[in-house]
Amino acid sequence: MAERASDRLLRMLGMITYLDRHEGVPVEAIAEQFGVSARQVMDDIDTLWVTGTPGYYPHDLIDFDAASYEQGVVRLTESRGMTRPLRLGAREAVALVAALRAVEGALGSAMDPERAAVLRSALAKLTAATGDAAAAVDVQLAVDAAPDVAAAVATALRHGRRLRLRYVNASDVTTERDVDPIRLVTDDERSYLLGWCLLVEGERLFRVDRVLSAVVLDTDAEDHKVRAGAEVFSPGPDGELVTLHLSSQVRWVAETTPVDAIRNLDDGSFEIDVRVVQPAWLRHLVLQVADDVLEIRPARIAHEVAAAARAALRAYGEV
Repeated sequence: MAERASDRLLRMLGMITYLDRHEGVPVEAIAEQFGVSARQVMDDIDTLWVTGTPGYYPHDLIDFDAASYEQGVVRLTESRGMTRPLRLGAREAVALVAALRAVEGALGSAMDPERAAVLRSALAKLTAATGDAAAAVDVQLAVDAAPDVAAAVATALRHGRRLRLRYVNASDVTTERDVDPIRLVTDDERSYLLGWCLLVEGERLFRVDRVLSAVVLDTDAEDHKVRAGAEVFSPGPDGELVTLHLSSQVRWVAETTPVDAIRNLDDGSFEIDVRVVQPAWLRHLVLQVADDVLEIRPARIAHEVAAAARAALRAYGEV
């Protein structure tokens, strides 16, 4: 699956800090640490090698030991200041205070005591350093769940209890399932419960705004090992591969949708390959950007989406 540029940037910044603390690390060990392939680690290092501070002469670039790299070991020799502590400006500090207060308000009750203590300590220190500007900050992180659902999820996470969920998916199919909650995660738009679903005997992400009801059971939740990157939805290989040819006006689709591949075309348009697990999800996506869809492959999928669009138009006509 093609990853977001922002995710790759965060990983590469993390690699610099990690390598600064470790003297010579095998590529395979870095791959395990960051949950990516050895090939991806090498691609990241090659990118970092030509990255640096303005000027971009050899002495301005992040550098690694070439001899070690040829033997499959990465040794950082010049970080170009990337590992020095940041000095925050007033606006940056206020933004960080706002983010920490939002996290504390929405997720604090669901954290284990150790993490909650770290959050409160960091927030107190940053608030004191920011001064009067921090006093005006008042934000809340929208979890999107019904109040009783949010309370049940927080209780189950805090006390390590199993949940019984009534959940409706993107195809409007409602199921009831028992879930061992692992953690609550958020992205730019949604909040999700990462849990081990006993119905399918595997990890699943549940959008909390789609949880119709949540009941905390008397059963203790079991510990489950989840794969790296489980917090990000990634369609399995069983999903049907569909190609969307889109105009440049909706390039955001490639950044916000899990895709297998992206191809930029000479006329400015682009193609994405997506794995479709639920046809309703694809229809919703295509109808959102209908004016900018140039082609859908295979043709059968295009006909199905077109039929859904015509049915929607007929419904408006009846009204």
